[in-house]
Amino acid sequence: MAKITKANSVGEWFDQRLNTTALNKVMMTEYWIPKDINFLWAMGVVLAVTFKILVISGIFLLMYYKPDVNLAFDSVNYTIMQEVAYGWLFRHMHGVAASVIFLIIYIHMFTGIYYGSYKKGREMIWISGMLLFMTFSAEGFSGYMLPWGQMSYWAAMVITNLFGGIPVIGDALVIWIRGDFNVADATLTRFFMLHVFLLPLAIMGLIGLHFYTLRIPHVNTQTSEELDFDAEAEKYLSGNKKSAKVIPFWPVFLSKDFAVLSIFLIFYFYLVFFHFNFAMDPVNFDPADNMVTPAHIYPEWYFLWSYEVLRGFYFDILGIKAFDLGLMAFGVANGIFLAIPFLDRDPDILPAYKRPRFNIWFWILLVDLIVLTVFGKLPPEGINSQIGFVAAVAFLVIFAALPFVTRADAKARGAV
Repeated sequence: MAKITKANSVGEWFDQRLNTTALNKVMMTEYWIPKDINFLWAMGVVLAVTFKILVISGIFLLMYYKPDVNLAFDSVNYTIMQEVAYGWLFRHMHGVAASVIFLIIYIHMFTGIYYGSYKKGREMIWISGMLLFMTFSAEGFSGYMLPWGQMSYWAAMVITNLFGGIPVIGDALVIWIRGDFNVADATLTRFFMLHVFLLPLAIMGLIGLHFYTLRIPHVNTQTSEELDFDAEAEKYLSGNKKSAKVIPFWPVFLSKDFAVLSIFLIFYFYLVFFHFNFAMDPVNFDPADNMVTPAHIYPEWYFLWSYEVLRGFYFDILGIKAFDLGLMAFGVANGIFLAIPFLDRDPDILPAYKRPRFNIWFWILLVDLIVLTVFGKLPPEGINSQIGFVAAVAFLVIFAALPFVTRADAKARGAV
């Protein structure tokens, strides 16, 4: 192995590493990235930074929060917001980050679907990412309950009631989750433990798994499968940067990540200081009261699409109760994304615009999810219920059609 001497610059360090025969192949495959990767692939870094903001702001809030049904509401809305110096800032940072992180997760998730980056050895990347999404969802719901406002209480009542639909063990499971026959102090304490300890640990472990699975295949683009990384890297180092199809991971690729991250942080802190109310439901500024039911119960915006699938089935079908139909559809909706690598029957890794039928499928799915989200916030009455039912059924049909759509694309190209 050739000796690597002390480098005077990052560029010189790269030259020395790349000119050593023993390390040449390792460096080419691990530290060079296809040039055409766009800004959408920076969402992973944005998510990691947003999670750090959540952890740090959460630690400060934890110093003053009281997990007690008689103290929780005041500890948030009076002590933290009015008595603690900059307590309002940390609450706004935490609340806005909790909403924005789901926006970034959805962008990241649908970027992966659009580019087909869940196939050919990448299944574990996708599955670990979806497990992260589910864990973040549990973390978001458990945190939504902690202020112990009206919507916190009644959202917890609705969600825990869902477990009662599980055959045989449902009723006992509801009591076990709540720690009581009703949503009460024991429930708040359990959700507090989940939110500040158990779920953050699970998220950190899954983030580590997700990052590790990135080492299994090449970079998640079609072009990376076709590139000669050695030849393209040598072209870049020789000065032909415009014709080279790769760039160094550091500092060139990461500079793109930092640029996207900087723009995101400007957007994020604009929301924190000027539009933080979007992340805080007005009903939740009323203390929890088990004797007064809100006129309309709904979760945070990032759960609305699955909530609408749940309540979309508002009448019995073929002797099956509406509640059971909705519960089954809700379970499918929250697990079906895990199965996308196995439902997609096209063997080639291609972006959606190169798979005409899949491209139509993708945009129909996106529109349907937007419809479900919009109507999930509206009262379930009249035309709202009918549109919600159609959108919920359409969601299930869309995924049932995926194997046929992708196989048709593959046949049209002669890939199968």
